[in-house]
Amino acid sequence: MVQKYQSPVRVYKHPFELVMAAYERRFPTCHLIPMFVASDVVDEETSEDGSTHRIERRCALDVDAPRLLKRIAGVDYVYFIQKNTLNRKERTLHIESHNETFSNRVIIHEICCYSVHPENEDWTCFEQTASLDIKSFFGFESTVEKIAMKQYASSIKKGKEIIEFYLKELEDEGITHVPRWAPSSLSLPPPRPTSLSTSPPVLPKLAATPVVSTPLPADGQDGASQDAKQDSSALQGDSLTEILAGTPDDKLDADYIKRYLGDLTPLQESCLIRLRKWLQETHKGKIPKDEHILRFLRARDFNMDRAREILCQSLTWRKQHQVDYLLETWSSPQVLQDYYTGGWHHHDRDGRPLYILRLGQMDTKGLVRALGEESLLRHVLSINEEGLRRCEENTKVFGRPISCWTCLVDLEGLNMRHLWRPGVKALLRIIEVVEANYPETLGRLLILRAPRVFPVLWTLVSPFIDENTRKKFLIYAGNDYQGPGGLVDYIDKEIIPDFLGGECMCEVPEGGLVPKSMYRTAEELENEDVRLWTETIYQSASIFKGAPHELLIEIIDASSVITWDFDVCKGDVVFNIYHSKRAPQPPRKDPAHGITSPGGNNVQLIDKSWTLGQDYSMVESPLTCKEGESVQGSHITRWPGFYILQWKFHNMPACSATNLPRVDDVLATLQVSSHKCKVMYYTEVLGSEDFRGSMTSLESSHSGFSQLSAATTTSQSSSMISR
Repeated sequence: MVQKYQSPVRVYKHPFELVMAAYERRFPTCHLIPMFVASDVVDEETSEDGSTHRIERRCALDVDAPRLLKRIAGVDYVYFIQKNTLNRKERTLHIESHNETFSNRVIIHEICCYSVHPENEDWTCFEQTASLDIKSFFGFESTVEKIAMKQYASSIKKGKEIIEFYLKELEDEGITHVPRWAPSSLSLPPPRPTSLSTSPPVLPKLAATPVVSTPLPADGQDGASQDAKQDSSALQGDSLTEILAGTPDDKLDADYIKRYLGDLTPLQESCLIRLRKWLQETHKGKIPKDEHILRFLRARDFNMDRAREILCQSLTWRKQHQVDYLLETWSSPQVLQDYYTGGWHHHDRDGRPLYILRLGQMDTKGLVRALGEESLLRHVLSINEEGLRRCEENTKVFGRPISCWTCLVDLEGLNMRHLWRPGVKALLRIIEVVEANYPETLGRLLILRAPRVFPVLWTLVSPFIDENTRKKFLIYAGNDYQGPGGLVDYIDKEIIPDFLGGECMCEVPEGGLVPKSMYRTAEELENEDVRLWTETIYQSASIFKGAPHELLIEIIDASSVITWDFDVCKGDVVFNIYHSKRAPQPPRKDPAHGITSPGGNNVQLIDKSWTLGQDYSMVESPLTCKEGESVQGSHITRWPGFYILQWKFHNMPACSATNLPRVDDVLATLQVSSHKCKVMYYTEVLGSEDFRGSMTSLESSHSGFSQLSAATTTSQSSSMISR
């Protein structure tokens, strides 16, 4: 595999000619680079007018490699050929190097270029690219690759320091200016450096000028250079507003990276630049910001191929769902403004935006039922988009790179109602979308007042959270957050919210139960204009008199757990569970009622010729469910085979003393138009181990949503139905 390197644009705030004088002092040897032991001039020529100077050197390197490897290779030094072309007229230096030693086994190719800064002729830019291709090396290919990359990364890091050292040396000698080349001047070629065995050459005497402090050019930023990068020196001394002009082809410069993206190793810088360049050349849509590209690289430990894959998937997703315009187009529904218990609140001690979520006060089921998964997901995405915007803003305010935010989650009030299975599954799917498209945006997660039920929720959620993200979690039980090592270590005392014992008023809604009058039907949820998911958790069904709706569940392993959650939207129904050893006929829709649309789904599975007790059996007692009720339950299966969940139209019983119906029964019957009932349901099959490990606590669930109405438990079978 070929390893590649691409440097950012490194800027020297010195004229090109002075930088070249500093560069020449590196030869024939450089004490600042111990591995560079000698160099010999192989060829040299100068153009007639003196504007172009070409020189070829043979350089010896003492590579820091294990002695055993050197003995196997049979060499003490590694030799490189370096070809330099200095164009004094164009003010450029082009450097090309390749290895001479082991050239049939290893191919190393490097290209460097010094040039004048495009918007400041008194500054000099430097760029560097390189490639390493190890074809074979006595079975030590992997070792050689690691040694080579380590040595190269080390030399890259020292490169700018070396030039700066020699520039300072020139300054100490009183040399701060070197005249530019002019056609009329007599340009003599520089003296030949000595061979490998001779002493260093004497450099030509340069015209000296007094050391003066030259003010930097004024900021010339205009509309054509909106992406000008602020130099890292903006944080030092009195240069608080200094701006670096843009570099050619919108390239990244090293000072910009340090100021806005943070301290990166040379190889990390290379990955960022190469991935950014690849996007510019191949991606047809909007190019993401540098901070966002860097997040994907960090999420995959700077593995270029893996980062590129997930980034491209995310860019496609963003374009498909117009996520880039979400903050401008998304308006939170009133129910979210009233009942979603989350909001932004100042920043933490590191300058990261702080988001507070009072999860324990949130009615998760009510929000899912009132909004649907689509709106809830869209709201969460808008929070993440706002977080990205706030990170950029805080980077400017605090003068240092801020690429992630802190989230504080208060779990006071968390109980079993938050473990409502469809709600948990919706949460997991939201986490999946956020993890895939907003990696490395969470800097720290502070979980406060975790109750005893929290480990159950953590068992369900943690497998879906990236390992690197889980390491950022800090969990406090009870009031532990108030002591040493608690909240004040991460958040200034002045902004701790009042509900956590602080003095700062927090505008996060207090939440509460979402009124059932705000719940929406499955048809309404399915008719959303824009969808981020291709399917919904809930399905809807219509039940008619004489035409129940039935759902088939095949069980392979005994002791599996069937769970369900359904709402009776219209009419009264009877809920049954049956078991059969043989598969029913393919599902058929009731032709008598002409049900064809998904919104009116009606399927019968039990053949009319089947006999209860012979062909199939009832495994739970029938449960009558009234209009408006929410029903949750589970059944631990005793046998493998086919289980049928049935919702049947509820016939009103006649009065026991007479054949005449009661007035209440007549009125109730009239309210059910065309003898039709409707339900919204969700089912899932769990392995018994998973159920026992995380969900058995639901068997004792008492909450504002449900009230335990029936429970039977045996060693083999268990069912719980709650309302």
